[in-house]
Amino acid sequence: MGSLGTMWRHPDDVYPLLKLKMAVRNAEKLIPAQPHWGFCYTLLHKVSRSFALVIQQLDTDLRDAICVFYLVLRALDTVEDDTSIATEVKVPILKAFHHHIYDREWHFSCGTKDYKVLMDQFHHVSTAFLELSSSYQEAIEDITLRMGAGMAKFICKEVETNDDFDEYCHYVAGLVGLGLSKLFHASGKEDLASDSLSNSMGLFLQKTNIIRDYLEDINEIPKSRMFWPRQIWSKYVNKLEDLKYEENSVKAVQCLNDMITNALTHVEDCLTYMANLKDPAIFRFCAIPQIMAIGTLALCYNNIEVFRGVVKMRRGLTAKVIDRTKTMSDVYGAFFDFSCMLMSKVDDNDPNAKKTKNRLEAILKICRESGTLTKRKSYIMRTEPAYNTTMIVFFLIILGILLAYLSANRPNDM
Repeated sequence: MGSLGTMWRHPDDVYPLLKLKMAVRNAEKLIPAQPHWGFCYTLLHKVSRSFALVIQQLDTDLRDAICVFYLVLRALDTVEDDTSIATEVKVPILKAFHHHIYDREWHFSCGTKDYKVLMDQFHHVSTAFLELSSSYQEAIEDITLRMGAGMAKFICKEVETNDDFDEYCHYVAGLVGLGLSKLFHASGKEDLASDSLSNSMGLFLQKTNIIRDYLEDINEIPKSRMFWPRQIWSKYVNKLEDLKYEENSVKAVQCLNDMITNALTHVEDCLTYMANLKDPAIFRFCAIPQIMAIGTLALCYNNIEVFRGVVKMRRGLTAKVIDRTKTMSDVYGAFFDFSCMLMSKVDDNDPNAKKTKNRLEAILKICRESGTLTKRKSYIMRTEPAYNTTMIVFFLIILGILLAYLSANRPNDM
């Protein structure tokens, strides 16, 4: 739930955190009884609890299809990420993965922890896949085929240019956006979005993850592949790993800001995509991760801690995003707030300051022109507590009571 110190500084986090914890518990109770579906949803909760929570709001057929889609692509990604697999073994698996999803007997031991469980017991995912309607199966097969081929291509190819960066992110995330658009359309709830808008939805999330995870990825053993494009980082250091050394702090932050400015190019497309969605549950499913991405970039911008440790949104703020995101006006408000936060951190001496400001101004203009900015609560984090001491004590007492209740009613088999 976060430390008491954090809740003291942000008392308005408490209620959303409680709602989130209760929602997670309720979602865990809804895991299907059938072994293959039970496996899929249990594993989904383990590898991505926030995703598992948001997906529960979707109608059953679409929820099942997206659950299977997610696990298929996580399995594909597990094969790609496992550096212990020889290239001559890995590439054929990636290219043939769209066939394996039809095979109830296929599995391949690789990965670690929950991902190893996924690969060892992949037959559960295949069984669930084969129960989906043909329109869902076709969409998942198509994206799996294209993603596997793209991953295989980049096994032997470095990310040199910005175009390479966009191409790699297209294969591992833009195609996820295209696949989701196909699944939304197959459900009959949405019009089919354009490939370019769908692609931007994936690229914005993927680039944010690549930026945020620099230190974790560069320090991984065995050494992982890095996807920061040479065209950007070579302007600042001789080797990508040099960014983590203290003597290169100024250059590292400038490189970081350059990467974030690159990611911001996709925001306008993302806002257009979300504004065109009609189904409220699908809208929330898409919007929450996008708000989390712009919030993460606002925290990372001009922040040397990206190269020293973990930079991420505090859990209470994440809970508020999940709680508050219901309509497009909420999205405009969140993007406006986080873009303002980011704008306030731009140093005019930064090599890309002008470009960054231009991109942020374009985002802010869209949000202002929506005419909805007065109809939302701010996400900007105050430096002073918003409530008096009595209110904080009251929240903590309620928190203690609810935690005791939840612990007493915890299922024995969870």
